[in-house]
Amino acid sequence: MNITAGQLLSQIQNPADLKKLSKEQLHQVCEELRQYIIDVVSVHGGHFAASLGVVELTVALHYVFNTPYDQLVWDVGHQAYGHKILTGRREVFPTNRKYKGISGFPKRDESEYDTFGVGHSSTSISAALGMAMASHYKGEFDRQHIAVIGDGAMTAGMAFEALNHAGVANANVLIILNDNCMSIDPNVGALKEYLTDITTSPTYNKLRDDVWNLLGKLPVGKNFTRDMASKLEASLKGVVSKSSNLFESFGMRYFGPIDGHNITKLTDTLQDLKDIPGPKLLHIVTTKGKGYALAEKDQTTWHAPGLFDKITGEIFKKVPERPQPPKYQDVFGHTIIELAEKNDKILGITPAMPSGSSLKFMMEKMPERAFDVGICEQHAVTLSAGMATQGMRVFCNIYSSFFQRAFDQAVHDVCIQKLPVIFCLDRAGLVGEDGPTHHGVYDIAYMRGIPNVIISAPMNEEELRNLMYSAQLPDNNMPYVIRYPRGQGVMPEWRTPFKAIKPGTGRKLRDGKDIAILTLGHPGNFATEAIRELLADGLQPAHYDMRFVKPLDEAMLHEVFTNYDKVITIEDGTITGGFGSAILEFMARHQYKAELRMLGVPDKIIEHGKPEELFRECGYDAAGIARTVREMMKNKITVTA
Repeated sequence: MNITAGQLLSQIQNPADLKKLSKEQLHQVCEELRQYIIDVVSVHGGHFAASLGVVELTVALHYVFNTPYDQLVWDVGHQAYGHKILTGRREVFPTNRKYKGISGFPKRDESEYDTFGVGHSSTSISAALGMAMASHYKGEFDRQHIAVIGDGAMTAGMAFEALNHAGVANANVLIILNDNCMSIDPNVGALKEYLTDITTSPTYNKLRDDVWNLLGKLPVGKNFTRDMASKLEASLKGVVSKSSNLFESFGMRYFGPIDGHNITKLTDTLQDLKDIPGPKLLHIVTTKGKGYALAEKDQTTWHAPGLFDKITGEIFKKVPERPQPPKYQDVFGHTIIELAEKNDKILGITPAMPSGSSLKFMMEKMPERAFDVGICEQHAVTLSAGMATQGMRVFCNIYSSFFQRAFDQAVHDVCIQKLPVIFCLDRAGLVGEDGPTHHGVYDIAYMRGIPNVIISAPMNEEELRNLMYSAQLPDNNMPYVIRYPRGQGVMPEWRTPFKAIKPGTGRKLRDGKDIAILTLGHPGNFATEAIRELLADGLQPAHYDMRFVKPLDEAMLHEVFTNYDKVITIEDGTITGGFGSAILEFMARHQYKAELRMLGVPDKIIEHGKPEELFRECGYDAAGIARTVREMMKNKITVTA
């Protein structure tokens, strides 16, 4: 499908072209930009509602500020589609999130306009403040630094740490709070209530408009008068709303809230703020999914809907010919309810991912026992640890790449204290189109070195259920990691009876000759597929599903290295420090000699693409496994006519 940009948008190759337009033409630019995002995402996929909500802000920022000299940091990154289109990437935008195409998030080596890589959330204020302080040190006093923080990112502790520093740093930084009451799911917590209080108070909003109008009429040079007016505004706000001084208590000059979809107001306001030095915060109110009615109505579904018909709103779903296996996340979501119905000590925690993790099912059925804590991974882990001290069996569900943020808490608050928190690490392995900021490939390596922890990975849905069941049994008094991938499993009939699995016990799936394949987790299914192909070559590989990387099934490994002098390890994590490394350490410790090949994620950053494309690139898809076996067994392959 040939997608063309509108009359004005087609003339904009970079922000310099945008600046050639009159302010009156910006309305049309916004409409064309919004329509272009809808057109492309409906056909090619990607994140959707977040970028629609900041179209006017994106246009206003590039119209007012001198980017890229003025540094613009987006947070969270999936708000930045309009930014990419206006900064020289309109023609390649259809390759967004595709293999070898442009990234779905700002990326420093993709464009000089992408000042900071932001795939996760809540980093923008720290990054922009660091840029501002460095510019001040270098004497670049005319340089502006803008952090756009939205989609729930302000709930994270790191954002408040940065606010605390920014207020005393005297750096020229502008923080724009994009308040749309959403992350992927609706925002939660006291901050949401505070922002609602500010944005809905009619008395405060009238006062804000009056004071803002007064400030707008004052000459810029009369700083004393402007300061006095600002102090008057702050004092009156304290009378109107008991909570209105939150940001000012950090030393911020607070402005707003203003309508984030009023392009004229935005450009005028940003132009005024350019002349005010020091740290300041502009609060704008937007609608996630603005301009597409269905996305405005159901913002969670339309966060990243996949391909859809932009006219009817039908989201295209493939209709399978036969029953399909469920997503691993849904197996978790339904299984935790089954377990909780039998064990009243079970609780569920997730940091802002109730839909993505499928904890939403438990939140709906058992709202007193399942909690979304916002984008606060560190808090989620220590909260779980606190609950565990009181005898609770807590399933803390965090995406693998997000769990990295809570590494310190996992060490100090859980593992050192040997508290039986159950970490369900969703999206483990290569996740696909979200790319390197979301690949969950490091958790095995960084958790394996910590004492007092069990680390497991199920090969299928039945194994996931059994590991969840085993982790919550009374005789388990250890922190317990269960890692599983994004997407579908392999068992359409997945509701199997629960069976206990002893930590450190693997499964021999088939006997063989000459070579043994050791797998951890879902890639075991790739090995099963490869073995079917290898049998035609006359090869007979043995297959062991290890299930645990800590503790290892040492009895099984002694069997392997006693009987096989060629071994392959397969994992969907980084080879460096991962499952294969653990097997190699076992070999060295017991002085076994064997030819060992380790398949997994190599020691480099893996970019975005469909999962099967990335598995192939890393060499541990079925074809890659079969190829490695043939290389190791090249003298034993039976050649048939």
